[in-house]
Amino acid sequence: MDFEIKFLSFYVINIHGEGENVSKSNKHYQTLDQAAYEESPLKDFLDGELTKINKRKVERHPKSENAPTKIGRFITEEGHDLTSNPNYNVFAKVRNAATKEEFQDANEAIVGAYADTAAIRGGVLLIISAKLRKYFDEPFLFIMKCDFEPKVASISDEATLIRNVEMAITTKNMKSIQYPYMPEEGIIEPNEVKIHQASHARYFEDFLKYVEYGESMPEIIKSQVMTMVQSHIEESFEGESEEREQFETAMDVWATSPKRELQERFSTEQVVEATAQITELTPEAELKMKLDHISIKGLLSDYGEQIHLAKINQKYVLLIEADMIQFEQGYSPIELLRPDELDTVLDKMKKKY
Repeated sequence: MDFEIKFLSFYVINIHGEGENVSKSNKHYQTLDQAAYEESPLKDFLDGELTKINKRKVERHPKSENAPTKIGRFITEEGHDLTSNPNYNVFAKVRNAATKEEFQDANEAIVGAYADTAAIRGGVLLIISAKLRKYFDEPFLFIMKCDFEPKVASISDEATLIRNVEMAITTKNMKSIQYPYMPEEGIIEPNEVKIHQASHARYFEDFLKYVEYGESMPEIIKSQVMTMVQSHIEESFEGESEEREQFETAMDVWATSPKRELQERFSTEQVVEATAQITELTPEAELKMKLDHISIKGLLSDYGEQIHLAKINQKYVLLIEADMIQFEQGYSPIELLRPDELDTVLDKMKKKY
């Protein structure tokens, strides 16, 4: 999948000072057209990067809230099209630029907005218009940020051997924006952008103020679980009461705790029904829990089918059904075990407690 670069602008962002005394500046170094780019050292530097950005995997509902790659959607006013979105209008102006001068002028809004974000580091900002001739006449917009690497060194000469390279940049950990998003070859989503930022500082989310992102899987599942809890409250308590208030307070504390313990408030049948509703919408939803020091990871759909929770004399018991057991790292005598019957194990446990 070869992208043909139409225009490219090269900007340097400098950050001076710290805290309240920080100052930012940006400088335009060069804007290249296709012919100039082909002769530029940037061609070797960026070779294959646009294809890599396009092919980078992304989930519409990521498994983590801090996923580095996300799909964003332009926010539009009710009853209005994309032109009601300021971020889209800037992107459209850059994409529609017919000359090198128009392209550079349109880029100024992007560079200015990016330089105003709170947590940016110094580095190079590349703004690129590139066509994928195999499928589309209209170009894609790529925005790429390479942070300065102050510790990069290079071999110099016989006397000094090594010298530090000031303002060195690499494509490693490069942040990027692609518009429009292309979920499959030959298919584009004009309402969506694809962003990638490896660090925890959300530069692009700060920069694109009028773009929203799909909820992560944990957020979706939490919302569904809280809906289940609220339904139970409405069904179990009539009007306001001290008992209801205590239950709601306990659920609020549980919902906001980073490490949550088993609540023992719903029956197995209620939980199985709730998990079925969740997994119908999100089949890949994960189940993670820790029993003392033992960690368990599976699918939420496994609960009630292959994973079962029970109690013996106030102790928790986890039962897992499986057709086979595999061992990977390390060896242990357990690999040679001939398992006892379940009733025998349960009898031992009952006597133990």
